[in-house]
Amino acid sequence: MTEDTSFRRKPLTPEQRQARDAARRIEAEQAIRDHEAAQKAFYANRERLRAERLAREAANKAKA
Repeated sequence: MTEDTSFRRKPLTPEQRQARDAARRIEAEQAIRDHEAAQKAFYANRERLRAERLAREAANKAKA
């Protein structure tokens, strides 16, 4: 029985491996920056909404 090796990848050269690793590192750093920016925006919006809610509650309490 013969082994089908057509699906095997060609080994990477050290230069190709370094380029791949550098690209992955850059993509990971960008993903981290995007995530941090999204988190920052989320918490800023959350605090804004909280302040608005507290102001509404204080105004309603003052009316009552």
